Amino acid sequence: MTTYPELLAHGVGGRQDLPLPLTHLVVAASLTLVITFVALGALWRVPRLDRDGTTGQPVPRWLAALVDAPALRWALRGAGLVAGGYVCLALLGGPDNEDNPAAGVLYVLVWIGLVPLSLLFGPVWRAVNPLRSLYLLLCVAAGRDPERGLRPLPAGLGVWPAAVGLVAFVWLELVAPGRATLPVINAWLAGYALVMLVGAVRHGVGWFDRADPFELYSGLIGRLAVIGRRDDGAVVWRNPLDGMAALRPEPGLVTAVVVLLGSTMYDSLSYAPGWLRLGQFAEENGVPPVVTGTLGMGVLIGLVALAYLGATRVAALVGHGAGPEADGESTPPRLVPGELAHSIVPIAVGYVLAHYYSLLVLEGQRTIALLSDPLGTGADWLGTAGFEPYTGLITPDGVAALQITVILIGHLLGSLLAHDRALSLFPRARAVTGQLPMLVLMVAYTAAGLLLLYAG
Repeated sequence: MTTYPELLAHGVGGRQDLPLPLTHLVVAASLTLVITFVALGALWRVPRLDRDGTTGQPVPRWLAALVDAPALRWALRGAGLVAGGYVCLALLGGPDNEDNPAAGVLYVLVWIGLVPLSLLFGPVWRAVNPLRSLYLLLCVAAGRDPERGLRPLPAGLGVWPAAVGLVAFVWLELVAPGRATLPVINAWLAGYALVMLVGAVRHGVGWFDRADPFELYSGLIGRLAVIGRRDDGAVVWRNPLDGMAALRPEPGLVTAVVVLLGSTMYDSLSYAPGWLRLGQFAEENGVPPVVTGTLGMGVLIGLVALAYLGATRVAALVGHGAGPEADGESTPPRLVPGELAHSIVPIAVGYVLAHYYSLLVLEGQRTIALLSDPLGTGADWLGTAGFEPYTGLITPDGVAALQITVILIGHLLGSLLAHDRALSLFPRARAVTGQLPMLVLMVAYTAAGLLLLYAG
């Protein structure tokens, strides 16, 4: 079976399509980060972002009532169940060819589509997650409290299960042989569903918060939404940076954000001519592509992780990470990587939008058309079978400009978040110098990201 049109992920055909020479872009982006760093050091001298989730302007009463209405919650859950059941028709009864919409739903509408939806509305997957809804319905039918499982969640679990799930999904999406075929997709989804439902029975509905990779993914991105909740439960309009600043460090968080960033970088690398030649050479010498891909993705994610951990540890040493926080307590250097992990999320979001924008626009439309005939019988259940994708939003210069913009915005937001947190972690006199390793890291990520994005 032909896989979904992966080349669309790049949006531009190569370096010749860029509106400016690539070297000029890298230099300009790096200088922008340096200038931002200097300006922040001079003008932003005390922490300003809300780490405690206590600020925000309350939304109008009617909107708060709508958001909190049980009817809306169950309507969203029902919509998720119906959509999941509909896609199961394609998964279980549809043809195993490129006209089956299942791969497009999983890799495009869900994985990529969650990014803009979460940026607009917050953690939407939690609201529509069909497995969470199915578990809640089973608890209602059994007269069981969904919060209570057979055993409590292990202490110190954090989001490690969800982080591992993210690794499993990006491997499926980018490396797995036959990743667009029904047997492979069905096997992965069956394993995912089994882990989620069995874990929920064992530990209660809180298991989804800790173990569902899509809920973690959508939840991290959703912290950049302008609408959110304070810690007291009130629905508020907020500064997106406040939402991200309130992300608390927990076990597995660093791994999750590094996987999001590193896997997208690997996807860009996989189209580079040098990598393609290496893969061909390895295959000619008996090394299966899955081995080359797994090693390549693992190495690149590992390099991203090492760069991040190295920069944050050096920052802790330079900035004397044992200095007083705003609440008077000390911050051990070993905790600094977790404290700064939130600053990587906007960068990862920028790369995802840059790399997959054209894939979402074009293949997303094609998937919607294919959904009208999930069983491959020539039906037109949704009335979209004859829909022709609109290509007016995809031009080489336009896509290149968007890619550069979102990558740069992601790094600038990351710099703002890291600067504000450093003012809390380090003594005031050393807060700026303590950020120098993070500046070097941001510049390195920017240069590497642009080089990889346009390497193909």
